[in-house]
Amino acid sequence: MEGLARKGGAFRVIMVVMLMIMRWQTCALASLIRVGGVQAWNQNVNYTVWSSHQHIYVGDWLYFIFDKHFYNVLEVNKTSYENCNDKGFINNITRGGRDVFQVTEARPYYFLSSGGYCYHGMRVAVNVEDQAPVPSPAPASAQNENASPPMILISISTTLSIAFILMVGLLLKP
Repeated sequence: MEGLARKGGAFRVIMVVMLMIMRWQTCALASLIRVGGVQAWNQNVNYTVWSSHQHIYVGDWLYFIFDKHFYNVLEVNKTSYENCNDKGFINNITRGGRDVFQVTEARPYYFLSSGGYCYHGMRVAVNVEDQAPVPSPAPASAQNENASPPMILISISTTLSIAFILMVGLLLKP
């Protein structure tokens, strides 16, 4: 009975470690996107043009950089966005001028700055997509037939393989 308890405890530890590894890998796939690029969150920036060049996916983080003494960032609905209405906002993400917001579902998100700054261009609509497209494999050619797989894939599969071998070894240990 004691051996089963020890094996069950080891199994739980290994499962927790494997879940942590899988969660870390999921987080590693998310991107941190600086809203406005080098111009950041300021007046007189064309955020419509900026957002049209972005590919933002569920799980990504929007990074707003701004002077917190003048500006803020409010999540609003489409109507409030179109009318620069800062009343009845959904979420005030302003914390300190270096603020992040994780997009959690595929849909359009709308943000603006209150105090009249919206009328000076401080509003952005971003369309969040379900997931990043999986890159298609390159066509086989004489040049890349001997190429090795990407290092990140080797690292992930190796880590999971080692975790699985350890788990099986601990469970089968007398």
